[in-house]
Amino acid sequence: MSLRTKVMRGSAYLVFREGLGMLISIGNVLLVTRTIGPTQYGLFATAFGLSQFLQLFGHLGVGVYLIRQEGDQSAKDYQQAFTLLVVLAAIFGSIAFLATPLLQSWLKIEGFAPIFEILVLFSCITIVNQAPLSKLERDLAFKQVAWVELLGQALLFVVSLTLALRGFGAWAPVVGWCAHQTQTCFLLWGSSRLRPKICWDWSQVKSMLAYGSGLSASMWVWYLKTLINPLLVGRFAGETAVGQIALAIRMLDVLSFAKAATYRISISALAQLQTDEKRLRRAISEGMELQLLVLGPVLVLACWIGPIVFPILFGAEWIPVMTVFPFLALTYLTNAAFNLHSSTLFVLRKTWEVTLFHAAYVISFALLALILVPKAGILGYALAEVLTIATYMVVHLLIDIFIGSPNYRMATIWWGSFSLALFSYQIGWWVVGVLGLVALLPDTRNRLTTYMSHLRTLKAG
Repeated sequence: MSLRTKVMRGSAYLVFREGLGMLISIGNVLLVTRTIGPTQYGLFATAFGLSQFLQLFGHLGVGVYLIRQEGDQSAKDYQQAFTLLVVLAAIFGSIAFLATPLLQSWLKIEGFAPIFEILVLFSCITIVNQAPLSKLERDLAFKQVAWVELLGQALLFVVSLTLALRGFGAWAPVVGWCAHQTQTCFLLWGSSRLRPKICWDWSQVKSMLAYGSGLSASMWVWYLKTLINPLLVGRFAGETAVGQIALAIRMLDVLSFAKAATYRISISALAQLQTDEKRLRRAISEGMELQLLVLGPVLVLACWIGPIVFPILFGAEWIPVMTVFPFLALTYLTNAAFNLHSSTLFVLRKTWEVTLFHAAYVISFALLALILVPKAGILGYALAEVLTIATYMVVHLLIDIFIGSPNYRMATIWWGSFSLALFSYQIGWWVVGVLGLVALLPDTRNRLTTYMSHLRTLKAG
């Protein structure tokens, strides 16, 4: 089976899983958040956002190292990775526990500490799970990954909703998430057929950390942006505002399921093309267009129908979410367009260059949020991230230096038309005409025909 077929099938499995997961998540977001209310959801979102930073940073790039590692692998590679991940989880988990009093003092949100501590404990399990997950993704076994994650989301939904209806408040999604991580742990190790075993080889550890130091620094800097909502919004606008922004972000994550699937498979796929600059440029160009074509219509439709259905589904207390939704949707659309830029740089081992871009983005976002959030609340947060879009010029310049510039022509046209359409209520419905004209362009029709042809070929195979 060719690499292209494996990638397309892997993408199809992940998109299918993310699509079903989207339906489950919609039910989870709708029923659980409506039941516990914005204040309790804001308490959960504050603690969860901070614990997620530990989960995303704590593996220090060991998982991607395993996926990216050249040559054949043995069970010892994964045993060493497991041991190292256990050590990292213990170190970073301990730091998080020690920092709890400081975070409680800064946030001044009642009930934060115990929720944060239990989420930190289960985040350590997620760090260790990088070993079997990396084995499955390296083997392009995305069908198994898809089912493991789908079953986890289903359990999360059932447990969270049951406890929410019984009046557990913020603890309902906490317990649901912990149950999700526990089940996922068992399923990942079973699917990968790996057996956890203590192993320590200093030369291999140094190799993992040498690669991981660059990668983890980049991702660590990027995920600092996730702290802006709990730390700055929580401090200056309160937990209710944190919950409102968290719900908007959660909805966008759900709607962006295809983007998430594409990003996850991109590193495995692009690693096969790293010596061919022309094919890399073409992959980035096509990837930008495909991401915008898939995500753009979904976000536009959500912005159009959101103000009508949102108050009915969630209740009047959640209405402020829709004031920031189009602005945050614009940042998601832009990020989708540049998704493969960062993936390509990672594959080319330009991790510190990606760190430079991430630092420019996060510092700009944080400074703007520090200025705007105290003055405008959740709208200030959204405006700060929109203004930060300008820093994507950095990652473009880096790609141009190392492999040359991708073709932005159609991507720019689609991005512009979708961006205008997100703000139909604010600037007028004439933007729908612009979107229609762009859809009628010959190049748009040709691209759509090509992509549909690829999908039919995949289905036939």
